[in-house]
Amino acid sequence: MNRVEHVGSFVRPEKLLNAVRERKAGRIDDAQLKKAQDEAIRDIVAFQESIGLPSITDGEFRRDWWHLDFLTQLDGVAIDANPGLKFGGPADQPPIATVVGKVRCSKPIMVGDFEFLASVARATPKMTIPSPSMLHLRGGRNAIATEVYPDLDEFWTDVAAAYRVAIAQLARAGCAYLQLDDVAFAYLCDPRMRDTCRRNGDDPDDLPRRYAAAVDAALADRPHGMTVTMHTCRGNFKSAWVAEGGYEVVAEAMFSTSVDGFFMEFDSERAGGFEPLRLLPGGKTVVLGLVTTKYGELEDADLLRRRIAAAARYVPLERLCLSPQCGFSSTHHGNALSEDEQWRKLELVVEVARSVWGQE
Repeated sequence: MNRVEHVGSFVRPEKLLNAVRERKAGRIDDAQLKKAQDEAIRDIVAFQESIGLPSITDGEFRRDWWHLDFLTQLDGVAIDANPGLKFGGPADQPPIATVVGKVRCSKPIMVGDFEFLASVARATPKMTIPSPSMLHLRGGRNAIATEVYPDLDEFWTDVAAAYRVAIAQLARAGCAYLQLDDVAFAYLCDPRMRDTCRRNGDDPDDLPRRYAAAVDAALADRPHGMTVTMHTCRGNFKSAWVAEGGYEVVAEAMFSTSVDGFFMEFDSERAGGFEPLRLLPGGKTVVLGLVTTKYGELEDADLLRRRIAAAARYVPLERLCLSPQCGFSSTHHGNALSEDEQWRKLELVVEVARSVWGQE
């Protein structure tokens, strides 16, 4: 793990957004869109490296959605426009993944995306994919066809097996740093979300353990030397959020997973205090998401240093890192900040991390 990190997605440059619009309108073909994506990824990689980020992503520039572009490439997964859990603010809402057939991974998923990133990055290329829980949380039992999976244990067995195949494919392509993006644990911190789970036919008290088991089963065959982290979030769509509440009710289950580190959202009062960090097992790392990606106003560097010191009362400083709390554009829509504002946020993260931990 690095002392300074970032979550993954970046605001799409206007040139790339124009190319996507042109492709959807049929005025350019797939090859022309890919060329625009390749150019934008080269530029975003160069920026990340120029400010000293030790791990690099492709900004998720080939995706419309941080999770659905991956999930819908699994066999048996479809899209439902009825979102269930809703973000406050936007009139339009993200669709949800639903399970309509047996879940399998019968083809490589995003392996080409990783290979291109690795070919243009000098620093460590990081691949981000949705956590297995994202096939369940938003729709729950109601979004998994009972005629396909009358027994949810079989569903989770198939999901884990599909993920093991997908992760093995990425590993063979050279991926040594994988991030699982997971809103499930953080959503379950919110009593309203727990009520929604009950309406979906699930027990919210059982789900943290269920999700932890799914993550561990998915990672059971990960190769030696692959670093795996988990990013947690309370929602990030057009700068809107879904859930609030501290990590206390899920921390024990979440920290039991076999990942190496946790990206944890702590940018606002919605996330609660640092006290749950006392439950972090030895050898694990926490990446403190103290810098918001939801608006452009720049945080105060001294306040960030004080907050890192406060977290260090629960976890030794050498097992802490710093990052923004989420991606800057979890979907193609982007958040309510400019490209320049996201650059300044990242430069601040690098500056504060160097002042706290030194040059690494």
